[in-house]
Amino acid sequence: MERASLKLFQIVIASKNMHKIRELKSILIKLLPNIDVLSLLDFPSYIPKEEVENSFEGNAIAKAVDAAKELNCWVLADDSGLVVPALNGEPGIFSARYAGKNASDKENRKKLLSKLENIKEENRNAFFKCCIAIASPEGLKKSACASVEGTILKEERGGDGFGYDPLFMKHDYNKTFAELSDSIKNKISHRRKAIDKILHVLESVSK
Repeated sequence: MERASLKLFQIVIASKNMHKIRELKSILIKLLPNIDVLSLLDFPSYIPKEEVENSFEGNAIAKAVDAAKELNCWVLADDSGLVVPALNGEPGIFSARYAGKNASDKENRKKLLSKLENIKEENRNAFFKCCIAIASPEGLKKSACASVEGTILKEERGGDGFGYDPLFMKHDYNKTFAELSDSIKNKISHRRKAIDKILHVLESVSK
């Protein structure tokens, strides 16, 4: 059966980040053939609330619930970032604005490398964490978190990916997330693992 002939279940990704939207959309349409994925770019009049929670999961839930209520539709929101134990968990929930509110990915990576300058290689372990929440106009339906472990390199490698991907080399791979193909990254990433945990909810409502 062709995709066009299916009754599509519509869901909105609560983000305006093109990289994040593309990655989540690619994962979702691969797993759910009858899903129609939109984003906040399709709703320019909606203004997301500030992230004020103190955890990835709290931020994801708040974003999903608010957008679902205001837009009157199903919403998937994620909050994710890099956690470096040697830096007491930094950059953590501040990953996207580590070097400042409007900092670029490159500026954030530069600050991270600076903070890790005197950290020994064996202590440069880190993990990406992602929490995903799904909400309908009636409220939260499900949330889940997942992580993927690796190490932070001393210099960037790879031209793909975004955020801290050029510095993050996953354990068991000799490539950074910015060197991996999308097809591989989307099978092993923290976002994919979190989506797998909430997939049964999407499957049940999209039938």
